Amino acid sequence: MNTLQEIQQTSVPAGSAGLWWLGQSGFVIKSPGGVILALDPYLTNSCKAIGDEYGFNFDRMVPSPLAPSELGGLINAYLLTHTHGDHLDPETLEGYRAAGGKGPYVAPMETVDKLQTLGVPATEILPIWPNKSHAFGDLTVQATFAIPLGGDDLTHIGYLVKIADGPCMYFTGDTGYHDVIIDSVGPHQPDLLVAVINGAFRNMGPAEAARMAKELKVKAVIPCHHDLFPDNSLPTALFHTNLKGFGIGDKMLAAEHGKLILFPNH
Repeated sequence: MNTLQEIQQTSVPAGSAGLWWLGQSGFVIKSPGGVILALDPYLTNSCKAIGDEYGFNFDRMVPSPLAPSELGGLINAYLLTHTHGDHLDPETLEGYRAAGGKGPYVAPMETVDKLQTLGVPATEILPIWPNKSHAFGDLTVQATFAIPLGGDDLTHIGYLVKIADGPCMYFTGDTGYHDVIIDSVGPHQPDLLVAVINGAFRNMGPAEAARMAKELKVKAVIPCHHDLFPDNSLPTALFHTNLKGFGIGDKMLAAEHGKLILFPNH
């Protein structure tokens, strides 16, 4: 069974969430009610040209588990954290729209502007900002504060994704560590943390992400954004080592590209 078929055919048990890792920070999330979201889907190799321009090797190392066209007609909303090409990918967006996808797109303000320059009508976009939320059936998404890489996009966000009568999941997006994140996310008591661990580009590194997992007291943590580009990759063993250092090595949940994770797995 391929990833698309698995997403379509999976019936998520009550009280759980279905997740499929697409690579980098990209995920598909499915609820018990059948609502399907895509978060930062990067399904092409478009960043290779960006890397070539700046002297980095951003050639994709792992094939995409989905084609952009397969998102068309599949998802109920397209969530974005910021404008960078491995999050808002113009080629993934183009393939999705060519296959009939119309969002709605949930995005912070600079990403709203970028979407419109890429031809997305304003009527298909739901702006979001930290503490703002939108509901889709039995799923609610709420934006969180994030620390950006630099001045090119200062409206980076993460997301809390909450399943009605089920888990609360925190997707950090691209961010550095900051006490404000802990203070603002902590009261939501996330069960699952999905954390970037690529410190080379001023995101959290393994130690900071492990500290976040400890301070948020999550039940499990999935590392991401470490896997696709030769010049931005890192073995998850380093993250696991840091979790062990905090006494929570058993909290790591390894994700495989395009493979179902049920959380919690009843």
